[in-house]
Amino acid sequence: MPDSNIIIRGAREHNLKNFDITLPRDTLTVITGVSGSGKSSLAFDTIFAEGQRRYVESLSAYARQFLGRMEKPDVDHIEGLSPSISIDQKGVSKNPRSTVGTVTEIYDYLRLLFSRAGRPHCYNCGRPVQRQTVQQIVDSILNWEEGTRLQVLAPMITHMKGEHVQVFDTARRDGFVRMRIDGETRDLADEIKLAKTKWHNIEVVVDRIIVREEIDRGRLTESVETGLRLAGGNLIASKLGAGKQGADDDVVYSEHFACLHCDISIAELEPRNFSFNTPFGACPTCTGLGYKLEVDPDLVIQDKSLSLTDGAITPWARSGTNSPWYHSTLESLAEHFRFSMDMPVREMDPEHLSVILYGTAGKKLEVSHQTKKGRVYSWNTAFDGVIPNMERRYVDTESDSVRDDIARYMTQRACASCDGARLKPEALAVTIIGMNVMEVTGQSVENALRWAEACRTGVWPGGDGGETEDPLNNREQAIAAQILKEVEARLGFLSRVGLDYLTLNRAAATLSGGEGQRIRLATQIGSGLMGVLYVCDEPSVGLHPADNDRLIETLQNLRDVGNTVLIVEHDEAVMRAADHIVDLGPGAGQSGGNIVVEGPIEKILECEESLTGAYLSGRMSIPIPEKRRKGNGKEIVIGGGRANNLKNISVAIPLGTLTCVTGVSGSGKSTLVNEILSKKLSQHFYRSKDRPGDHDEVTGLEHVDKVINIDQSAIGRTPRSNPATYTGVFTNIRDIFASMPEAKARGYKPGRFSFNVKGGRCEACNGAGYVQIEMQFLPDVTVPCEVCLGARYNREALEIKFKTKSIAEVLDMTVSEAAELFENIPSIANKMQTLTDVGLGYVHLGQPATTLSGGEAQRIKLASELSKRSTGKTVYILDEPTTGLSFDDAAKLMIVLHRLVDAGNSIILIEHHLDLIKNADWIVDLGPLAGERGGELVAEGTPEFVASVKKSSTGQYLSDMNGIKPNAKAPGTTKPRKFKSSVNGSIADETTLPDRPTSSANGATKSRRNSRRWRRRRRGVATAS
Repeated sequence: MPDSNIIIRGAREHNLKNFDITLPRDTLTVITGVSGSGKSSLAFDTIFAEGQRRYVESLSAYARQFLGRMEKPDVDHIEGLSPSISIDQKGVSKNPRSTVGTVTEIYDYLRLLFSRAGRPHCYNCGRPVQRQTVQQIVDSILNWEEGTRLQVLAPMITHMKGEHVQVFDTARRDGFVRMRIDGETRDLADEIKLAKTKWHNIEVVVDRIIVREEIDRGRLTESVETGLRLAGGNLIASKLGAGKQGADDDVVYSEHFACLHCDISIAELEPRNFSFNTPFGACPTCTGLGYKLEVDPDLVIQDKSLSLTDGAITPWARSGTNSPWYHSTLESLAEHFRFSMDMPVREMDPEHLSVILYGTAGKKLEVSHQTKKGRVYSWNTAFDGVIPNMERRYVDTESDSVRDDIARYMTQRACASCDGARLKPEALAVTIIGMNVMEVTGQSVENALRWAEACRTGVWPGGDGGETEDPLNNREQAIAAQILKEVEARLGFLSRVGLDYLTLNRAAATLSGGEGQRIRLATQIGSGLMGVLYVCDEPSVGLHPADNDRLIETLQNLRDVGNTVLIVEHDEAVMRAADHIVDLGPGAGQSGGNIVVEGPIEKILECEESLTGAYLSGRMSIPIPEKRRKGNGKEIVIGGGRANNLKNISVAIPLGTLTCVTGVSGSGKSTLVNEILSKKLSQHFYRSKDRPGDHDEVTGLEHVDKVINIDQSAIGRTPRSNPATYTGVFTNIRDIFASMPEAKARGYKPGRFSFNVKGGRCEACNGAGYVQIEMQFLPDVTVPCEVCLGARYNREALEIKFKTKSIAEVLDMTVSEAAELFENIPSIANKMQTLTDVGLGYVHLGQPATTLSGGEAQRIKLASELSKRSTGKTVYILDEPTTGLSFDDAAKLMIVLHRLVDAGNSIILIEHHLDLIKNADWIVDLGPLAGERGGELVAEGTPEFVASVKKSSTGQYLSDMNGIKPNAKAPGTTKPRKFKSSVNGSIADETTLPDRPTSSANGATKSRRNSRRWRRRRRGVATAS
């Protein structure tokens, strides 16, 4: 039956070889194969693209104009297609305002919950802020203890200076006989004279009542109404003599959301008050980002062992010593405040350092400056400080180079106003069971689920339990019930796909591709759709083998409710759980695009031609090195790592080795390597603006000369970028063509053979090789250029030949073919050989970078590094390099990594792939679990030692691998090692520079842009020009 299958006829997209295939519906189907074999071309560019195109075409012409035109994939016919939903790894927002909470819409529900059921407090004193009706106020007073004597007071003046004669006159005229002034009840018949220079509190005594059963409710209600009318909605009921030492005990009531103690009123709460993306809720200082770009004192004074004379202030000492003008300023400061210019910064008084960095707070001093000609000028001025001076220049300058220069000394710091919480203080003072909205989002998904349950039940779940602080009342429970149900459902979906370690306030930009994909997978589970075709791109990326079971269960649940789940995947556990497998290949690029075998797992295992089957069945495997490297004896030590969930751990990474950082998802691997080590190295070598995560020190940097982070991002953003341009061989190739006798006779330079500039390129298509024809309401059609026929060059450039090949023919060659053509030219042949070694012999030199897979782009970057002259002191950081790689690709990657380490370099991997982990020389295993229950060092040592550690999840899976023999006596330890602090001031110095004075909100002096003098000077410049 056609309805029970998806039938594809004549699939030819990209490198697919015009094949037919039938995929069963309502199953979990895996498409696998080597990198570049056509998996994504079949799943995303053919099946998903056609399903989406058909859905869009079913809409009206009016609706289609907003969705854009969709191209028809290169396929003859597809039957049995359902509406398609793509869950790939490319859709994670890079917007700094986007968080896990906003992406999953959980934060939208939390905003609604806090605005409707939250309890406001005064952000100044912390007292509850409530709004009460007259009836509620009366009922509250009547609930007091029998016999309580009270005064109903209307507060007229709260903490104000003055004589306030008019207030007394108005009260007498209205018929009141008593007032309470500064806590003392006085008769208005007496003459009252107040000291105008003192603070006063004045309340009108509206009524005096004793609480009894037979009390006149009408009288009390009338008194309360009168008091509220007089004081503009505020009222004090004072229990006479009920306070400490016989003082009166005041209870404040209000018709508004207002704190009478601090004279602060709060507007009606709305969901937008809790949004950090609108002016209504965002902190005005950082506009809701939670951080500001500020000059970092540690970047201004990088080497604290230097003195001011030796150029300790880096921005003022370009050539190693201070510029004359700044030197004169510092000398004047030293003379005025009596400190030495020749003393190392680490030995200076913090007060003197504070003056140098943040200025004299408006106090003037005499500054002297001697010119080159010997003339001395003196003047009195206030010194604004190195950091405020740089911040002012950063704002005022119109020069991009000056702004870029100052930006090198700036880092992101938590906003001083909101302390990184993003919201206004009014919103942060609203709580539910004692927590504000930012404290809730600061929790992991797992803890947020406990909080939601505690809101419903009033008791914290778990063994230690206990009642919640300030539980919700019945009214609030009724309001919150439906919202909490939605919040718990979404949190539950996230937990089910293995993301219970994520915090809700984590920036979406910091999520890995696999995490972003699983978040979208969780939202799809929540939608509860049936009859849909889900196309997923490696959802297991970033998951430890211990977490795979939950993901597989989630995918099977999607299938069981009546959906077809199509997955591009290389993970063995997912393949073994699949109902149907399609193996594409046999090779990559032009050697791929065919169906090697399809069917259940048993059929794949039996197929002799299938590389996937060979690795799954054990006929082939990634070999284990015969000997583990011991390194060069040097190491990088990360001391006291506390960022995110790390528990103050210290870790040593041996240099000259292949080190693998492992652990369950969310155990702190990325925090340790990417947040602390990578950012610290980048800051040290390249003056990066990103501030490393919280830690004590990183030592051993003197053993390294550079750090390179190799990820799977594209090697170029446009089709004009290709492997030849990225690796640099295109420059050599153009030089060769320009050196040909015919080219020299015509006067052609290397630029003549570039398709990016005028001269040799085809001007009809601007060197693109194709032309896009706009078809109005139909998709744009891309056709080869009719002038150059796709060659990209004009006739004159193509007439120049090297070994009978034109420049266009060379770009159309594969790497293997180019290696033969240029075998006698070492500068090109070496790079071609390296690309072939990493398994990219099939890639065309001119293949657009946008058509390369993530694995191919990564190996091109690695090959580019391999072909450079090695210093033996480079650190390479790779975060899950096996993403998108088959077993065979991973084996080729291992060959490249071993070559890099054999050259003396160091490689740090974050990896879950057991075949790579077993190849490591040293393993750092974090855990034992995710989130708050992780962040500790479980074990470090060789794979054989880690395999012997029972509490290590990684070790348990390693012990089952072929070739790994657990050995507790192998090099390694489960105990944290103690490290000596560095004595080198430029690397790890315990000297802390003074904080910014509180006298200025941002530390910077007032910008001159708005000053009259500045505007007049700018007008003068404009007139002169």
